[in-house]
Amino acid sequence: MSSNQHFVVIGGGLGGAKLAEALRANDFDGHVTLLAAEEELPYERPPLSKQHLAGTQQLPDFTVDQAAWYRDHNIDLRLGTTATAFDPAARTVTLPDGSTLSYDKLALATGSRPRTLPIPGADAPNVYTLRTIGDSDVLAEVLRSRRQLVIIGAGWIGLEVAAQARARDVAVTVLEAAELPLVGVLGPEMGAYYAEVHRLHGVDLRLNTKVELIRTDDGVATGVQLGDGTVVPAEAVLIAVGAQPNTDAAAAAGLAVDGGVLVDAALATSDPNVVAVGDIAEQQHPVLNRRVRVEHWATALNQPAVAALTMLGKPAVYERLPYFFSDQYDVGMEYTGYVGRDDDVRVVVRGDLTGNAFVAFWLDPQNRVRAGMNVNVWDVTTRIKELILAGEPVDPERLADTSVKL
Repeated sequence: MSSNQHFVVIGGGLGGAKLAEALRANDFDGHVTLLAAEEELPYERPPLSKQHLAGTQQLPDFTVDQAAWYRDHNIDLRLGTTATAFDPAARTVTLPDGSTLSYDKLALATGSRPRTLPIPGADAPNVYTLRTIGDSDVLAEVLRSRRQLVIIGAGWIGLEVAAQARARDVAVTVLEAAELPLVGVLGPEMGAYYAEVHRLHGVDLRLNTKVELIRTDDGVATGVQLGDGTVVPAEAVLIAVGAQPNTDAAAAAGLAVDGGVLVDAALATSDPNVVAVGDIAEQQHPVLNRRVRVEHWATALNQPAVAALTMLGKPAVYERLPYFFSDQYDVGMEYTGYVGRDDDVRVVVRGDLTGNAFVAFWLDPQNRVRAGMNVNVWDVTTRIKELILAGEPVDPERLADTSVKL
C-alpha cells in the first residue's frame, strides 16, 4: 500500500480502535484518521453496566489503547469529532465544521444509540439511558443516592442494571412489554429462567406491561404510569428498550441499508471502498448462511481484523460465530451461536437449572445444535462451537446427560 493513501475510520469505540490497530498490524504505512464522537479515548462498553457501575473498574481499566499508542503509531485520533456525512462518489467525509477529508478507503464503526420512548415525561432530568461512560457515571451516583428505581425494558442492559441496583439494596421495578424478559433472544424457557433469577433477588418484575407516560412533579419524574392506570413510584427511571444502529449517514450516502448496513462475508458494503463493523454491520454470514447483525462486544472486537484486510485488498472472511456474555448477581453466562426470533427450535438443558449451573442448547427440528448458553459452567465454549460447526444431528438425551462428555 502506498504511504500516500488515506484511510478514515468513523467511530471511536472498540470497533474503530481495533480497526486502527489492525491496519498498522498489517503494515499499512499510509495516513489513518480515527473520528471519535466522545471526548474520551476509545473504550469498551460492557463494563458500563457491570464492573464500572459496581465501582470495581474505572475507565483506564477498559480503555482500548492509551494516548501514547495513537501517537506512536501515527494515528490521527480526533476526539469529540464525528462525520456529519460522507460522499462515496467524491470519497470525502464532511466534518461538523463543514470541512472535508478525502479518503481512499473508509470504515464505518458508528455503533448504536439508545432507543427512546415517545411518551410524556421521558425528557425529565432523572430519566436516564445507558450508552456512554458519562451515562454510567451518572447512573452509578443514582444507585448510591436513590432508593427507588424503575427500569423500562427487560433486555440485557435493563437486567444488568437491575442486578447492580439490588446489590446496593435499591428497590427495583422492571417493566417489560413482552411476556418474558429476553424472550426475543433466548426464547420462553430461558426467559422464564431469568425472570425467576431476578424475582428471587427481590426485583418487582412486571410483564406484559404497557407504559403510558412518566409522571412528573415540577419537571422531575416521580413515577411511571401504566396502561391500566397504575402508577409505579420512582425516584429515578432508566429507559432500556434496546439500541438503534447509527446507519443514518450510510443510508444518506446511498449504501445498502436494511436494519443495518448490508455487508458481505468480507465486511464490504455495497460500495467496495467502504467497510462496516460492529453494531451496524448486517453481515451475510458464511457459516450461518443468513444475514445477522449482532450488537455485542465480541463483534466489535473481532470484525475489525477482517475489515482491515478487506480495506488493504487482501482476501478475508469473517466467519466467527456470534458470542456474548452477561453477569447478573451470581449468574454468569456465555452464549455462542445464533437463533432467529422465528426459528423452529427447542431447548435441551444439561445440568441443574435450579442450581444455576447448566448448559442450554437450542436444537433445530433435525436435532442439530444451533446455539448454546453456559451458565456458571466454564471452559465449554469451544465444545459448543464444535457442536454447532459440525452441523450433525445429536442425541438430545445424551446431550442432556452430564455423564456423557460434550
